[in-house]
Order: sequence, then C-alpha cells, then structure tokens
Amino acid sequence: MNIINAIPSYLITVTASVTFFVALKLMQNFIHTKVIHAKTETARARWLYVQQLADTAVASLVGKNIAGHEKFVQATQIVQAALEKQGIKNIDLNAIETLVQSAYEKSALTPTVDPTSQQAQSTKTATIPAGQAPAIDPMKGEK
Repeated sequence: MNIINAIPSYLITVTASVTFFVALKLMQNFIHTKVIHAKTETARARWLYVQQLADTAVASLVGKNIAGHEKFVQATQIVQAALEKQGIKNIDLNAIETLVQSAYEKSALTPTVDPTSQQAQSTKTATIPAGQAPAIDPMKGEK
C-alpha cells in the first residue's frame, strides 16, 4: 500500500524537477541572449560616441591655418585624449584614424575636389564665331 501511495508523489516530484531544470535552462539562454544584446548596444553607443568626437574634432580644426596631415594628427590626438578622459581605452588607433578620415570626408566644412568635375579639368576652350568653324573631314579624322 505504501508503494501505491508513493507513485503519485514520485511522479509529481520528477515532473517538478524536470520542469525546474528545463525552466532553468531556458532562463539561462534568455539571460545569455540579453547579455550579448547589452554588450552589442554598449559597443554601438561607444562607436557612435567616438564618431561624434571625430566629427567635432574635425570641425574644430577646419579653420586653422595648418597642413592637412597635421590637422589629421591633431584630430586623432583630440579623439584619443577625450576617450582616455572618459575611461575608454580599448579602441584601436587605426579605428580612430579611420573615423577621423571618415569625418573629414563627410564634413561639409572641408573642401573636396572631384577629379571628374569641370573645374578640376582646366582645359582652355577657344571660342569660334558661329559659321566659321572648319568642317571635319571624315576620311582624315579629328585633329
């Protein structure tokens, strides 16, 4: 009689134990996913912060009368100093330089020269009065 009474108790105990361990495993996966998501969002916020620092550094150096490579070095140093002041030390120098270069390219304050534009190509065009241009001989080709 004891065995018959123990079977339902045993089944309830086993079911509760299995349910507990399955729920624990699901919660572990859920928490792990949340931790990874939090790390990703932290990294994204950090990169956006560094990008804003680079944009600000570039904008602050636009009006200075120094060479472009010196401005680039100064902007990189400004970004590094600001990051160290904030306690962010695990960003590579190459990444900072890339962000500063990107900030220079995006900035509307820095002049850019398009080699394909008409201003870059300094060709002198001769003006010929209408009706006085020589005819092109198709057998000889253009000169």
